Amino acid sequence: MVSDWVLPDEVLADAPSYTPRPHELADLELLLSGAYAPLNRFLGTEDVDSVAAAGTLADGTQWPTPVTLHVPADTVSSLDSSSPMSRVLVLTDPEGVPVAAVDAVELTPVGDGSVRVAGPVRRIGEVLHGPFRRLRATPAATRETLTTQRVLGVIADRPLHRPQLAEISRAAHTLAAHVLILIPVAGLGPDGLPPAVLVRSIMAARDRLPKSTIVAVPLSQRGDDVRDGLLSSRVAAAYGATHLLSMGRSFAAGGSGVRIMLPRQLCYDARDGQWRALEDVEPPFRRQAMSPSEISDMLDRGFGLPDWHTPPAVAAELRRARPPRRKRGVVVFMTGLSGSGKSTIARGVYDALLETGERTVSLFDGDVVRRLLSSELGFSGTDREANIRRIAYVASEVAHHHGVALCCPIAPYAAGRAEARRMAAEAGADFILVHVSTPLEVCEERDRKGLYAKARAGVIESFTGITDPYEVPKNADLTVDTSEIAVDEAIGQVIDYLVDGGWIETVPY
Repeated sequence: MVSDWVLPDEVLADAPSYTPRPHELADLELLLSGAYAPLNRFLGTEDVDSVAAAGTLADGTQWPTPVTLHVPADTVSSLDSSSPMSRVLVLTDPEGVPVAAVDAVELTPVGDGSVRVAGPVRRIGEVLHGPFRRLRATPAATRETLTTQRVLGVIADRPLHRPQLAEISRAAHTLAAHVLILIPVAGLGPDGLPPAVLVRSIMAARDRLPKSTIVAVPLSQRGDDVRDGLLSSRVAAAYGATHLLSMGRSFAAGGSGVRIMLPRQLCYDARDGQWRALEDVEPPFRRQAMSPSEISDMLDRGFGLPDWHTPPAVAAELRRARPPRRKRGVVVFMTGLSGSGKSTIARGVYDALLETGERTVSLFDGDVVRRLLSSELGFSGTDREANIRRIAYVASEVAHHHGVALCCPIAPYAAGRAEARRMAAEAGADFILVHVSTPLEVCEERDRKGLYAKARAGVIESFTGITDPYEVPKNADLTVDTSEIAVDEAIGQVIDYLVDGGWIETVPY
């Protein structure tokens, strides 16, 4: 349960507010719902250090991963952790509606202009929007729907194809258990599906499940498989699971009391259309389950998923969410120094796609965006990141509606480029990072606007490549150097990449 500390209305009215990042909002909802019990707070230094070192809170309670809240320092500058009436921070949803308050009993600077705010949380409002809200039941409400003493929990972070459905049915029958399907809806799943798509695909398989309860849970992945698995098992236990079926993921009980069940290796028996243990089917009649990469490849190329592997209703949802690449939205994001040739290449690709008429295409040139969308922004690190977020947001909306968005900002920081990739993925679109890697000395020689000269003379501050860093991409999908090839050839390389990947069919040159 959440903390019962009292907050007078006048304290809430005067308190600073902050909209947490997506994974922090997910943690907040789990704290408020009781899914993180016995945890009821964002962790402070002592607990964070203890979790990192020993996998326990400072009081010895097993806990797998830090649950923290990082807030810009200027947002919490008025807070006083020693004064109960002056340490309240209001947390809002993305639309600015207050949903909770933190009693900030500890404020710890953590670098990059942020402060870790630690303390108990209290609900002060409800999140009333978002898809599938009806499925977001609390652990207490969920436990009331369970009809047996044994409850088989399944973390359904991928669509349920026939092999998974067969394994769930087998395990539920073996245990005589009610099935509890927990669908993580905080961020993209391992297959890159947006949460709403994942939920629709699971619901499409509902009639093929044994008696079950389906709940959408704001459970996010933090990149550590072991700790993520431990946290998932604790959340599953809070919702009432007594057993947890490991469906391609690693789980451990980790103090939750839930028992982990390992799946069998199943294959399709071509003789009667049943899914059985691998050793029970003779080799000539075996069909192996398709891997996630094989499924993605078939969808990318526009092939239907075979009925023996995927129920038709599930396949239909996946086809709708992941159309063939030739019909799917894509963000082509070109990054490089000023004068590297980004805008020229982007304009050439744009013109070529307009000639074919094959795809709807939009161009977001860095200078034009600065003039029309970001005219009030400067060139500090914070303002540069804000500019990239704006470009990424608009581009992802274009791609969400199956268009091609060509972007060519400098985008000097890896974090900003990663955010752009994430936005595109959440919009159900593809993202292609093109590094125009033309060397600094060549860019400076081409300096038609005199910007490099002004930067070296100190007239322009915060100029990328001179006084500000450029973080060279480590994950570029395509690298082009216009000091080594002609512009037309560089344009051709980008177009060839789009053709080879299946995003366009016609070679427009």
